Amino acid sequence: MAVSEIWTEKYRPSTFEEVVGQEEVVKRVKSLTDSLNIPHLLFAGPAGTGKSTMALIIVKTLYGDKWRENYLELNASDERGINIVREKVKNFARTKSIGEVSFKVIFLDEADALTPEAQQALRRTMENYSSTCRFILSCNYSSKIIDPIQSRCAIFRFKLLEKKDIEKYLMKIAEAENLTISPEAIDEIYEGSEGDCRRATNILQATASISQNITPELVRTIISNAKPKDIRVVLDYALAGDFREAKDKLLDIMLKESISGQDVIKAIQKEIWNLPVEPEIKVKLTEKTGEIEFRIVEGSDPFIQLEALLASFVLAGLGKE
Repeated sequence: MAVSEIWTEKYRPSTFEEVVGQEEVVKRVKSLTDSLNIPHLLFAGPAGTGKSTMALIIVKTLYGDKWRENYLELNASDERGINIVREKVKNFARTKSIGEVSFKVIFLDEADALTPEAQQALRRTMENYSSTCRFILSCNYSSKIIDPIQSRCAIFRFKLLEKKDIEKYLMKIAEAENLTISPEAIDEIYEGSEGDCRRATNILQATASISQNITPELVRTIISNAKPKDIRVVLDYALAGDFREAKDKLLDIMLKESISGQDVIKAIQKEIWNLPVEPEIKVKLTEKTGEIEFRIVEGSDPFIQLEALLASFVLAGLGKE
């Protein structure tokens, strides 16, 4: 096994049939591509759901071996100013394609990072060079793309992959790399990836670099997420009114396991619904968890904020929340 080789590229699907999940999107995009004529496309959805892969499959299907000569990929988060649209994009768009297909393809990854000025320039370029070029835009949030661009594109929305899709993809890699992986380990990888196929693949590769036998314990070590049973102990102490013990246990988890405040918040949020308290209290604690998470993201001290959250759990346990 070549540890240095990136599996997300090595096992990237190269045909529509190899794509896992996104069945409706694949069906519609494939029918457009098979006609050898596509409109401008806008792929919107979370990271790691196959947007960039779909763009590559489209150009490889259209151009075959000549796809590199007819394809330009730009990451808008690195190059997002108006000069990129005026220079790189326009220079590529104004030249004719090589081969039978009458247009080239420009793929703008993370297009929602383009400045408003660049998006205005892009809309004119899309209009003026539609005879020689098609644009595929990829973004996490389509709402950040201006309406004139959205109206020029066929919009396809990608969703997070389901467990069965992640499992199918991971089992294919495990078979090719001679890995032994248990169903419980796949469950752990899926929980850690949260439906992001790229993250799931990276977790599997990192785990496989340690051992060919993929176990749940090994996966948890790689992910470095807070263990649900440890978080449950912290919350049980808090609900029992023992704030000091809950605080000490939380500090122990964060320091020994090197777990960030945001990861702890996510683990607490998941564990709230397993607590032996009334549904109304669970709702209030979930609301409080969201408030604390926002404060941490805004730059507040994670441990102080988590202490405040534990205080809310203590009050809930005493019936005062």
